[in-house]
Amino acid sequence: MSRIGKLPISVPKGVTVTVDESNLVVVKGPKGTLSQDVNKDISISQDGGVLHLTRKNDSKPQKSMHGLYRTLVNNMIIGVTKGYSKTLELVGTGYRAQVDGNKLTLNVGYSHPVEFVAPKDVSFETPNATTVVVKGIDKQVVGNLAADIRAVRPPEPYLGKGIKYQDEHIRRKVGKSGN
Repeated sequence: MSRIGKLPISVPKGVTVTVDESNLVVVKGPKGTLSQDVNKDISISQDGGVLHLTRKNDSKPQKSMHGLYRTLVNNMIIGVTKGYSKTLELVGTGYRAQVDGNKLTLNVGYSHPVEFVAPKDVSFETPNATTVVVKGIDKQVVGNLAADIRAVRPPEPYLGKGIKYQDEHIRRKVGKSGN
């Protein structure tokens, strides 16, 4: 049995989980609604406030999908209750970020500003001019959008300039020695 897949998922109060006959899981909570198609070989049972995912047999594809779908459903429940966020820092002279409604504008050393429009259920915050916080209910969308923002100007190892995650450590290299 999958170590992750056999763990039960607790459903907090205020969250409703519905599973239809085509194995579409819909999770509704205080922050919004998420849905996920689950493989037909994985069955989902709910008793009280606990979800259990089980697989039909021990074939290799089903073993690999068991833990994956358990994690996806758990992430949906966490997303509609608490939400997810990624914090990015802009390091460099003149680098700054601005939010105007659902649009993020980055000035990171190019001749033009770079703009991002927030998808549905995602928002941008800038506590200061060099910090961007991406918030949303879908963990995958928040992570992909944060990675796209970081890819505009990845941190470089010599001066450390660029856009980096808040908890990311950049390994610095030594420059030329002048003799």
